[in-house]
Amino acid sequence: MGGPGNPPEGSPEGAPGGGEDEYRSVVFDESFVRAARLQEFSAQERIADHAPAVRRRPPLRRGLSRQALVLVLLIAVAFGTAIYMGVRHPYQAPAAREPIEPLRMTVIPLAPEGKVPGRADPAYLYEHSPAAQFRTGAEGVPLPASRRTAHFSDSQVVSALSTAKDYIVRSALDPEVLTGGEVRAVRVLLDPEQLDQFDQSFARPTADGRHAPTGWLVRFDPSRAELADRKVRVQGTLQAAEADSSTLEVTADHTFVYALRATGSGAGSGSGGKDEVSLFTLRRELHFRFDRDDLRLHQAQLVVSYVQAGPLSCAEDSTNHLRPLLAGQTAKEGGPAGTDPYATGSATALCGTLATSAQPKV
Repeated sequence: MGGPGNPPEGSPEGAPGGGEDEYRSVVFDESFVRAARLQEFSAQERIADHAPAVRRRPPLRRGLSRQALVLVLLIAVAFGTAIYMGVRHPYQAPAAREPIEPLRMTVIPLAPEGKVPGRADPAYLYEHSPAAQFRTGAEGVPLPASRRTAHFSDSQVVSALSTAKDYIVRSALDPEVLTGGEVRAVRVLLDPEQLDQFDQSFARPTADGRHAPTGWLVRFDPSRAELADRKVRVQGTLQAAEADSSTLEVTADHTFVYALRATGSGAGSGSGGKDEVSLFTLRRELHFRFDRDDLRLHQAQLVVSYVQAGPLSCAEDSTNHLRPLLAGQTAKEGGPAGTDPYATGSATALCGTLATSAQPKV
């Protein structure tokens, strides 16, 4: 009797089991009512003030939860740390790169005092020359024991020495380079800032101490000489030292001995015949420079190239190709034209004499 009940006839067909169940989904709890933006005035308030039936309530102020506050704080700290690390990171900013020096080169021909000695057997010539104990090919360019420096690690020093060795092997021992053909194998080892000078040297060779192909690599005039033995004899040293906190320097000093014979018209008068072989000796000192970019990219800056080679004739130009004197030949009379010390842009002409002791005893 005290609560709602079903009609005497029972619940209508198809209707819910009770009235409460029918309106349960639209009953609002106290928190929902408090959150309402509109609030109905009481009857007394409406009589007294003749106010509208409802008034707008100010929005409830809800503070951030503790979890949200911690999250915002963490984001702010991470953002501030990122900015700090971007402005003051623990690694030293790379210094501006200084312009690279152009290669300075000198090629000095050495003229024989008499006829160039020759034999048909290259091995015999090697055995009876100062190159008898030299190693063959790249074995003659061993890497020295390396040590770290004040600003470069041991691996960086090894990288500089290895790159210098690769340059020496490709530029003075590769048969394709020696016969006047391949140059790309040497070019790819140079710092990009030296490529214009390298390309200009081969496009427009000039005896100005800057643009001689024979200052970059060793190559013989293919119309005059060819290799009689591809096993070139080599002996020399490699040394690495720190120039400053950002630069490593490598000095290479090697002597190469090539067995050559005449080719084509090169077997003409004055030669000992096409089958005769002679030795050609070349002393080469190279100075390399490496910054950290060069070490990372396996490239080098070649800054000095000093070459003495013979037997050559001082009367012939050795700028583009080396034109060796072969077995039985003698140096032509005369030498390089006089040099004007007041003229600029031209290198001083130099020529030397190839000592008899440097030739094989036949």
